[in-house]
Amino acid sequence: MRSRRAAFLSALATVSLLAVSACGATADKEDAASGGDKPVSGLRLMVPNTPGSGYDTTARTVAQVMQDSEVASGVQVYNLPGAGGTVGLQRLVNEDGNGKLAMQMGLGVVGAAYTSKSSAKLTHTTPIAKLIEEAGAIVVSKDSPYKTIGDLVTAWKNDPKKVAVGGGSSPGGPDHLLPMQLAQAVGIEPKQVNYVGYDGGGELLPAILGNKIAFGASGFGEFLDQIEAGQVRVLAVTSEKPIEAVADAPTLKDSGIDLVFTNWRGIVAPPGISDAQKKTWIDAMTKMHDSEQWKAELTKRGWTDAFVTGDDFGTYLKNQDKSVASLLTELGLA
Repeated sequence: MRSRRAAFLSALATVSLLAVSACGATADKEDAASGGDKPVSGLRLMVPNTPGSGYDTTARTVAQVMQDSEVASGVQVYNLPGAGGTVGLQRLVNEDGNGKLAMQMGLGVVGAAYTSKSSAKLTHTTPIAKLIEEAGAIVVSKDSPYKTIGDLVTAWKNDPKKVAVGGGSSPGGPDHLLPMQLAQAVGIEPKQVNYVGYDGGGELLPAILGNKIAFGASGFGEFLDQIEAGQVRVLAVTSEKPIEAVADAPTLKDSGIDLVFTNWRGIVAPPGISDAQKKTWIDAMTKMHDSEQWKAELTKRGWTDAFVTGDDFGTYLKNQDKSVASLLTELGLA
């Protein structure tokens, strides 16, 4: 009797175990099939320069939109500044196979990798998505003697060394390339430009407000709060057309200066991540990009939608890398 009872209980336990296992397998398949409908968790987004910079603003906006649109939950954004973004780039490359980590970056990091002689390059990373393009701005403090871009250019041409320009990137970054190209456009030899580099917009802003430099050249989105508060004045934007977010500012072209300049920003992950991990990031960025919340942020911040992902972004990165390397070599900076 005891033997028959033991055999019955054993069989019952086996059936129960198989049932649980089957449910688990079904649940796993359902999770895999509908994983895109559930918020992704545990993602971290590194910003390779200081709080308040353009990268920082973009990364925190991305994280907030991902949260608000229920694409992801608890996205951690943290700063790791240094050497124009290459300290963060090196850390990212060292995180080989870490599918939970990505880095906010852009044109500035491409150039800094060469001017800083970094062993890590963006071509070593896994491309996730190009997000936006943003026009630059020529910015002065509210009490600057320069009321128009014409006033500034006149003073600059009279004594280029005396009129210091600041940017939130190291040599080779967009904030450096912008005033160099502006100088060329107005007839100033770029080698005469007195450029002062800061590690991101968070460090550049106090220099503008404190009149430590004559003007700043950077993405206009970094100064929106200060523009609205009347603390800084935008003399011109570098886009093809006027920008709604800074409607009072003329374009350089409208001011008689033949120059259009745009920066871009995107997200890359460490090398060696799996195809599934890469897909998780790309799917999350795609859903974030398609959300109404992101569209509202594009309008609010005056960003131009420039969304491409994966291999297409990888091709773009390679082309940018070659172009920037060639330019910096000509300038003797690479």
